[in-house]
Amino acid sequence: MPSVTAVCRVDQLLRDPGTIGITAIDKRPVDGPVRVRPLGLHADVQADRKHHGGPDQAVYAYADEDARYFADVLDRDVPPGLFGENLRTSGIDVTGAVTGERWRIGERLELEVTVPRIPCGTFARRMRITGWVKRFAAEGRPGAYLRVLRSGPVTAGDPVVVVHRPAHGVTIGQLFSGPTMEQARAVLESGPGLPPSVVRDVTKVLGRAGAPSM
Repeated sequence: MPSVTAVCRVDQLLRDPGTIGITAIDKRPVDGPVRVRPLGLHADVQADRKHHGGPDQAVYAYADEDARYFADVLDRDVPPGLFGENLRTSGIDVTGAVTGERWRIGERLELEVTVPRIPCGTFARRMRITGWVKRFAAEGRPGAYLRVLRSGPVTAGDPVVVVHRPAHGVTIGQLFSGPTMEQARAVLESGPGLPPSVVRDVTKVLGRAGAPSM
């Protein structure tokens, strides 16, 4: 069964030589249950709130399977939290998750998949790999942000159950690589209640194509 293999939150704020100055990307696994609320994990923080965090990016999930891929490619460990994720998962295709898909974790917590993680300069400096942003993007394994539909605790070992998957079928990976006009339209036509960030991203696609937004 799919499960959470690690729960991570900020260990310490770090000075970043970029324009932000301070970063909270240093996430580390914690023991025991952690409460998850609409803006994320209890005692976690986003230093750059203009580009990170908020209801649509409250939780960042990354798959063990993708981490192992990068560990092989980079010939180095990719422990939970290295990519700044809050949840490390196993047995669920995070990049293949459909935007709007809902996960129940444990007995109460319910999350909704929203948008892919977009790599940034802070991430590159964290990894200390030249050209990391382009390299990470090219591999097409971004992981996913999620919003909190129902608050609750999360702990390593909790099962992850997909309780709803939208019929439009557009995945996080497809949003990351750039959805087609047809995919963008399918998302917008899927019904009300879409996260604002998803509406924004797919509307841009339709705008670039010269098609009216729905």
